[in-house]
Amino acid sequence: MTTLRDAAMKSKAWPFEEARRVLKRYEKKDPEKGYVLFETGYGPSGLPHIGTFGEVARTTMIRRAFQMISDIPTRLFCFSDDMDGMRKVPDNVPNTDMLRQHLQEPLTTVPDPFGQFDSFGAHNNAMLRRFLDTFGFEYEFISATEFYKSGRFDDTLLLAAERYDAIMNVMLASLREERQQTYSCFLPISPKTGKVLYVPLKNVDAKNGTITFDDEDGQELTLPVTGGHVKLQWKPDFGARWAALDVDFEMYGKDHSTNTPIYDGICEILGGRKPEHFTYELFLDQEGQKISKSKGNGLSIDEWLTYAATESLSYFMYQKPKTAKRMYFDVIPKAVDEYHQQLRAYPDQTPEQQLANPVWHIHGGEVPASDLVVPFQMLLNLASVAGAKDKGGLWGFIRRYAPEASPETNPALDQAAEFAVRYFNDFVAPTRRFRAPTDQERRALEDLAGRLAAWDQPADAEALQTMVFAIGRDHQFEPMKDWFRALYPGASLAPIRGRVSAASSRCSASRKPAR
Repeated sequence: MTTLRDAAMKSKAWPFEEARRVLKRYEKKDPEKGYVLFETGYGPSGLPHIGTFGEVARTTMIRRAFQMISDIPTRLFCFSDDMDGMRKVPDNVPNTDMLRQHLQEPLTTVPDPFGQFDSFGAHNNAMLRRFLDTFGFEYEFISATEFYKSGRFDDTLLLAAERYDAIMNVMLASLREERQQTYSCFLPISPKTGKVLYVPLKNVDAKNGTITFDDEDGQELTLPVTGGHVKLQWKPDFGARWAALDVDFEMYGKDHSTNTPIYDGICEILGGRKPEHFTYELFLDQEGQKISKSKGNGLSIDEWLTYAATESLSYFMYQKPKTAKRMYFDVIPKAVDEYHQQLRAYPDQTPEQQLANPVWHIHGGEVPASDLVVPFQMLLNLASVAGAKDKGGLWGFIRRYAPEASPETNPALDQAAEFAVRYFNDFVAPTRRFRAPTDQERRALEDLAGRLAAWDQPADAEALQTMVFAIGRDHQFEPMKDWFRALYPGASLAPIRGRVSAASSRCSASRKPAR
């Protein structure tokens, strides 16, 4: 009998493929550190964004897949590069004049412009942790500042001083000639100004573990490489961190891919084993342009979660991570409905199919049942047609379609109704403009009103749909969808096309001559 673990070892779902690559690292013996380490990185110069969510969510999916195929313990570190110097003042924070006085200082020494934490770095780290906790991610937070100052990085830094020339050979080969003249992998932190200094080094003393340089005022200074007196430039820091922590897996965006040989080379120079990497494609906006925090194009995570549940975003992140995807408002309804389609399919699937189902990876095998008995796209159309002001107005229509449903028994449907109304009021209502009907449409609508007023049969949805279709045919709408566009202006016809087709068949059958 095939077990779930057996099925997982053969699954072609990408998290299992990545998990098997990680497991192969330890096919001969278990890790000496006692666990497999997954890592994600975060630059705390700004607030967490949708890319941060994507990295942690996808890494978590791979970690869960690994736990299915192996008994080796795992850990996930979320590493904050909060010792980086603040290179520019963000546009979206208060007290910008104060911040300008602290340019190039480590983020964990820059005062918090919000006045809530000990530093700007601490503020953004707190936002990151709250962000990750909101989504229920299991992780361990590591601050680069604490990592450097506590001595956890000391052995690696001393080794970097000893193997300075080898590291520099890797780095210099990747730099323009003019940059080569001043580059050093070590960045001293001025004991006078507290700034991270991008200065050439006059000497690296491997025996004593020190560097010598000229401070900003021209005075020659010597500092130990340990204890948080220096930090590494970001590319060497990447590889050094992998070596120091013995990282087994890290993913990053395609924009990092050209640096992968640099990261790997420095990791190995410092005695580490390069981790397994996973490079994902970047997100695009509606026009196919790369999403940029500075441009503000594309969707933010807050915008997505204003109009749909977290699980739909996780579903979007699961799909084809190595393919560039456009991320804008129109993808949300599709993601919601496909997610619930997968939930409904899950109970009847074989173990192999379940492990290939995105919802297994979203929920770590604890897959809930779907109570979204009305598709989200239909709710959006209904909100638009009805001009709904609140979800209570939508429920009057929902109960006609699904009389057994209620906000209490169908909480996901209730939430989706609220999202649909919010989407309508934010995007559709402010720009909606009504037009006068054409003569053909006016005659057909008057006919419809008359027939509805005279209707004395039970309120049967199929019979009424057939009658509406018959009116369109009687008034010679060609194609027939023009009639339904007149009835549902601005709404997608996808949810009603199947009904139109069925009604057409019944109407045509009723007009066939008897034999």
